[in-house]
Amino acid sequence: MSEAGVATELDAVSNGITHSAEATPVVRAVAVHKWFGRLHVLDDVSLTVAQGEVVVVIGPSGSGKTTLLRCMNHLERISDGRMWINGHLIGYREAADGRLLDESEAEIARQREAIGFVFQHFNLFPHLRAIENVALAPIKVRKLERDQARAQARQLLCRVGLEDKCEVYPRQLSGGQRQRVAIARALAMKPSLMLFDEPTSALDPEMVGEVLEVMRELASEGMTMVVASHEMGFARSVADRVVMMAEGRIVESGPPGELLDRPREQRTQAFLSKVLH
Repeated sequence: MSEAGVATELDAVSNGITHSAEATPVVRAVAVHKWFGRLHVLDDVSLTVAQGEVVVVIGPSGSGKTTLLRCMNHLERISDGRMWINGHLIGYREAADGRLLDESEAEIARQREAIGFVFQHFNLFPHLRAIENVALAPIKVRKLERDQARAQARQLLCRVGLEDKCEVYPRQLSGGQRQRVAIARALAMKPSLMLFDEPTSALDPEMVGEVLEVMRELASEGMTMVVASHEMGFARSVADRVVMMAEGRIVESGPPGELLDRPREQRTQAFLSKVLH
């Protein structure tokens, strides 16, 4: 496929053209619990995310934000409840008697193809150039020809403002640039859902804006996103909904203007009084 053809295909994916417009939510969590030993990290969490919606999850450290995102990608197994992604149970299948049975590793890998995950600490392969980091999964998982995968990777790196960094190793990039490579890598699998786990918390302050700008562009193009973040300005300007978590539970949720300016719950008020002032 030519680079022009790849660009057209990427634009279609980014704008949601290839995704169904039906009412099935992209994410549906019902009464989800997660324990690590005796530590109850997620406590009866229920959440629905519609196609094209941007949900920003806020809350103090240890509130369960990261674990919730990791359960959406089955990087963590839920202990109880149900989690559907794109209408299908993630990581499990349901038996006739209602019990959850472990899905095969091959099926879990297939499910994850539709879920992009951007980690706090980038998780790039240090021995691979930027273009190779982005092209690797399409080659290995989708069996794309190397030239086609590299053309797609080049288009994605251009899209995140790194057209001149394709042949550079991660150690030669700034933190913000590495995170943008990580975003391009996640987009290379053409996901219907993007998960961002504190994507700017490991960055120097001057690098934060360049990453948030890429995320704003994705949101404007209709990408479904769940973002765990302390960036309240981003939440206010980009989110369709803000979800407040504390002690493993969803305390409240609502449009950013309402939740950030007029929180109903005392726990939300206490948290926002510390981060907004």
